[in-house]
Amino acid sequence: MTYSQYRFSFGYGLTPVIKKLFIVMVSVFLLQKIMEISLTEIYHYYFVYYFSLLPILIWKKYFLWQLFTYLFLHGGITHLLFNLLALWMFGGELESYWGSKKFLRYFLYCGMGAGLCTVLFTPLTYQRIAVVGASGAIYGILLAFGWLFPNRLIYIYFLFPIPAKYFVIIFGLIEFFSSIEGPGGGVSHLTHLGGLVFGFFYMTYPVIRQKIRREYYKRKWNQKGPGNGGYYH
Repeated sequence: MTYSQYRFSFGYGLTPVIKKLFIVMVSVFLLQKIMEISLTEIYHYYFVYYFSLLPILIWKKYFLWQLFTYLFLHGGITHLLFNLLALWMFGGELESYWGSKKFLRYFLYCGMGAGLCTVLFTPLTYQRIAVVGASGAIYGILLAFGWLFPNRLIYIYFLFPIPAKYFVIIFGLIEFFSSIEGPGGGVSHLTHLGGLVFGFFYMTYPVIRQKIRREYYKRKWNQKGPGNGGYYH
């Protein structure tokens, strides 16, 4: 189900899961800053080592929990604020539309899927660079928003209106070509692209499953033939 009318979108309020994610991310960021200032060595050699996403540690030491924990760490105040802003702008309406449990599952699915893409496809040269932040999950949320509300107007830089579906396509292409060039400017474009890809799989899965089921029952019906007794439902 999608909305076809063009409407302006700028946030949906603090829904329950969005509020909890805000609290967790801000709290973890404050802990990061406190440790970075007062316990610098412990912060870099233990906290970042164990809780950020380091692809080399997934491969060599099986630190699989990092696929979850990296989502709640951020590299700076700007990184955090942009993720919180995007989460508020696009996530609130999705949570209201889907319900809190489904939204949280989707957030974690896209975030961890983005981390998995980072581990699988990051060149060996960059596998010792820590990846942090919920940006992969945010890009998955952006894709779902564009999928469900394709004609909702989003204002780029608060000035230029563009339908959500084109907004998603533009950012998807930017991340795709940026990921080909490799990491740059401290941004893991591969992680962002991974969030989009896993979000796309999630949104298309019901359609694909329905087509497979329809084709299966169609073949079963053709094999059995009408009038031979029995029925399918």
